[in-house]
Amino acid sequence: MGALKKFEQRLEGLVNGAFAKVFKSEVQPVEIAGALQRECDNNASIWNRDRTVVPNDFIVELSPHDHERLSPYSAQLGGELAGMVREYAQAQRYSFMGPLKVQLERADDLDTGLYRVRSRIEAAEPPQQQAPPAYQQPPYGGRQAQAWQPPQVPPMPAAPPPAVPPPTAPAFPAVQPPAPYQQPTQDNVRPFPGTPGAAAGGRRWLEVNGQPHQLDRPVVVLGRSTDADIRIDDPGVSRRHAEIRTGTPSMVLDLGSTNGIVVDGQHTQRATLRDGSRIVVGSTTIVYRQTEG
Repeated sequence: MGALKKFEQRLEGLVNGAFAKVFKSEVQPVEIAGALQRECDNNASIWNRDRTVVPNDFIVELSPHDHERLSPYSAQLGGELAGMVREYAQAQRYSFMGPLKVQLERADDLDTGLYRVRSRIEAAEPPQQQAPPAYQQPPYGGRQAQAWQPPQVPPMPAAPPPAVPPPTAPAFPAVQPPAPYQQPTQDNVRPFPGTPGAAAGGRRWLEVNGQPHQLDRPVVVLGRSTDADIRIDDPGVSRRHAEIRTGTPSMVLDLGSTNGIVVDGQHTQRATLRDGSRIVVGSTTIVYRQTEG
């Protein structure tokens, strides 16, 4: 079940109660939730092989009329929206740099029923350390002179412990002779990293209508045009519909197509791919495959 559907179910009681009047004809909560999902996908930043960071501080700007109607419920709705973003991030394997916040603000330049989303990545502040106490000069004229005391002489050390015999040198294992040179053959020669077929992370390919297509370059374009790297004969597919970027991890990006892309059941403009991910373009389903190197 998609994150938006779960979000709708959580809000059913609220929509049937307090929110029923608020969202009668103006901005709907599910519209804002979908916009927050797209904001995560559009601003995802790949930090390393195992971490993709997305914004954690969101501001939803509303028209004066919508903001006036929503302001009594801003804390409750902001918490529900933040929970939806957290679930979506877990499903997409995104991570945050700091606490997740969703706030509603008034924008005088927006008409009723319109909204705008701003986001940023805000790192958590490290705990502040206590500053050492400042040195204070002792007051003049207030110290009393102390009588001179002879220096304390430390006692003589005890007799040294008996000498410990030096450790014996460890026996080193016998050095094995190097293996004899082996003439390169078709079976023991591997492609040099960076050449086609030697992509980092193993082999990658797409299954289109049961037909495998090797991903042997950094960027592979999918579309109906004869100039596309992988041509898909589907009237619902644009000439240059989407592209696959074979990185670590691999990603799929919408190239401004008419019907968009759906990845693992979610409409999106870009998404991270893993083995078995299903990409729908038009009426064609494409399966992404990869093997670890």
